[in-house]
Amino acid sequence: MEQEFPDTVTVPTATPAEVESSVKADNGVSGVSHQQVEEGEALLQHEEENEEEEGEEEEEEEEEDDSDDDDTNDGDDSGTDNFNTEKRGTQLQKNERTAGATSTLPHMFQTDQLLFYERFKAYQDYMLGDCKPSEVKAFIADYLDKVLEPCDWLALWSTDVFDVVVEVQDLDVKELKACVRLVLPLQCETRGCELTEDAFVSLLEATQHKVALQQLHVVYDESGDFDQTALAIEHLRFFYKHIWRQWDEEDEDDDFDYFVRCVEPRLRLHYDILEDRVPAGLVSEYQSLLGNCSQCFQKFSVLRSSLSHDSDSELDNVSMVEGLKLYDQLEAFKRKLHIIENPLLRYVLAYKGNVRPQCMQSRGPRESGMKVVHVVTASCSGVQLQSLFNAKLIPLCFSEDTEIQHSIASTSGKYLIEFHREPVSAVESCHKGDVVIVLPGIYSVSSSIFITDSITIEGFGFPDEVVIEKKRKGDSFVESTGADVRLTNIKFIQHDAIEGILCVRQGMVNMENCVLQCETTGVIVRTSARLTMNMCDLYGSKGAGVEIYPGSVCSLVGNGIHHCKDGILIKDFANEMDVMPSITLENNVIHNNEGYGVILVKPNCGEPCHAPVDRGEEDPVPSTEDNREAEVKDSASSSVRSTATVSGLAALQPQYADTNMASCSTSRKWQFTRQLSRNKEASCSRAVHDLKDHQVFVSIQGNQFKRNGMGDFGTFLY
Repeated sequence: MEQEFPDTVTVPTATPAEVESSVKADNGVSGVSHQQVEEGEALLQHEEENEEEEGEEEEEEEEEDDSDDDDTNDGDDSGTDNFNTEKRGTQLQKNERTAGATSTLPHMFQTDQLLFYERFKAYQDYMLGDCKPSEVKAFIADYLDKVLEPCDWLALWSTDVFDVVVEVQDLDVKELKACVRLVLPLQCETRGCELTEDAFVSLLEATQHKVALQQLHVVYDESGDFDQTALAIEHLRFFYKHIWRQWDEEDEDDDFDYFVRCVEPRLRLHYDILEDRVPAGLVSEYQSLLGNCSQCFQKFSVLRSSLSHDSDSELDNVSMVEGLKLYDQLEAFKRKLHIIENPLLRYVLAYKGNVRPQCMQSRGPRESGMKVVHVVTASCSGVQLQSLFNAKLIPLCFSEDTEIQHSIASTSGKYLIEFHREPVSAVESCHKGDVVIVLPGIYSVSSSIFITDSITIEGFGFPDEVVIEKKRKGDSFVESTGADVRLTNIKFIQHDAIEGILCVRQGMVNMENCVLQCETTGVIVRTSARLTMNMCDLYGSKGAGVEIYPGSVCSLVGNGIHHCKDGILIKDFANEMDVMPSITLENNVIHNNEGYGVILVKPNCGEPCHAPVDRGEEDPVPSTEDNREAEVKDSASSSVRSTATVSGLAALQPQYADTNMASCSTSRKWQFTRQLSRNKEASCSRAVHDLKDHQVFVSIQGNQFKRNGMGDFGTFLY
């Protein structure tokens, strides 16, 4: 019978002396038999074999885990896995040429169509991190040094005049340049001129064979060895084209994260513009501000560099005052840019809206004085038609100045009847005093609805039965400038309308028993406009349900405003506008909004915010007026800061002239960058107990506030 061995065996150990004494005992016969020794050796061999098998199984499991990790990494298409060098084959697309285009140049990597999150991740995790403005260039150089292939790769040197293939031989990442040589035979394309090989050689010699990295486009390679090089250069090129501003490094207030304050909002704005989420007027205003700010900065830089540090001349003092004025202009431009770049402030403060002169011109009354009833329906049953005549059309027939239009040829009788298939054409056909009746149905429109005259648009049925839905993107859905417009019994469904589901630019709109299903922004009441909104239901706005501008008049009675970012947003610019809004708020139910039920936006007039800028004890926060001051330092007291406002310098200028600048030292120095820019002031929101006593309210009573995320009432200080 075979002997069964236990899984583990405990073998007693003995010292050499004990073994020797044991052997000597019993005439040299050991206390351990030969059979026991053989059994112990068999057990040890069995354990060693088990350990080897377990080790092999663990190695196989580790290899499977590594394989799974590789598959997961291969699935990452973010374009920012900058340090994974084990990928096989390129992960990028080839830049295909347009159909019919002929070129002798090689294909490039397709890198200019990266998504928002790909660029966001690259800048945040790899390129910039938490750097300060003064550290941007150093961080970028360090990133490029780690990612770029140092040499021996082909690129297309692209300028406004020519494209030519070159080979990169060396890098100077600190200067953001590459040392290149021409690839022969010459491969190039020129625009508007003819360039020979000798011309390119001369051009490279003049630049010491150094080319800006932003001008290089990596030639497509299927191996994948140059993917990260192509992506890194694309991130660099995009950063200096769309993100970086000349004046960014001028600000020595380095106590902030450059990515958070500047890169992220600018990047979001860029993609919002690409996706048509920013009104065309605001885009135009932003581009104009960028150009003006750039010109102002150039003038300021030239003037600053022209001043002599040790000059006491009157001309230099006049130039200093002029420089202070330019500095104030520059700060004003920067503040406006900051407002537009900040998604929280963009629509709250920046854009006043451009009235479209062609689309928004009033037609006025008809020359004949007749008024027309326009009927909108895609199809109509006999029962609906009979009901329509009895309830609406016959009463209107008794009005001598009313005409009913129909698309069928004219029949006997006084009225010509015309049915419109969709509401846009009906509204565009209206003159002052006309009536538009919309029969039940879902009407999808692709363009905005512009109401320029005093008309009535009425749904013939319940709001959920009469639906007007906007499908395509655009600045607005319904826009009104009519003196007296009435909307009743209609449901509006908004998709991608940037400026709101309803924008009352001027005149008056009376809305009753309507449903407004928002997707982006809600109802906007512009300055000098009037809105009366009764028994309506508004929900879904990613901004405020109702935005009320200064100088407007708004009456909200018996409405439901819910599931928006904020319920009602009131803009109180009392220090900038002479007229505050007048608001009646009665019997509304404002609930389940993410932010506040009612929020008041106003300037931060010295009120403390929850997150003030952190400063050292020896650098106290200057007042608003001090922020505008220029600093003039004496070499003997360079550690002491002395400032004077623009108006103060202007007042002192005659004194300087009379005393021949005797009080000025011989070593003046401009130090505007130490001042806290007004566009860096923190903005914050906070809950308040009640706004009922605020003077913007004509009447506020009977309202119900339920489950608003941040409170019933709040203020936003900017």
